Amino acid sequence: MIPFVKDITFEYGACDQVSPLIRRVVANNPGPFTFLGTGTYIIGKGQVAVIDPGPDLDDHLEAILAATKGETITDILITHHHADHSPLAGPLKARTGAR
Repeated sequence: MIPFVKDITFEYGACDQVSPLIRRVVANNPGPFTFLGTGTYIIGKGQVAVIDPGPDLDDHLEAILAATKGETITDILITHHHADHSPLAGPLKARTGAR
């Protein structure tokens, strides 16, 4: 069984390096289905993909854009269509032109 890790240190709006090519920004949408908030993942360097951009929150969009400043978001990937994973895809695409 994979344990549910409840100990996570983060700051809403901040970008955390979770591995050499993966960064995470946590949305400020805590709740019973999102735990402390939806994790949005940025993959790569320079030309990056955003996985599960998250809920349509202006501050989360700005946090993703700040985390990728100087880089090009080429792709937006959605793992599943829930209100906490996909709504920001449209606004992120509009701001970046990503696929």
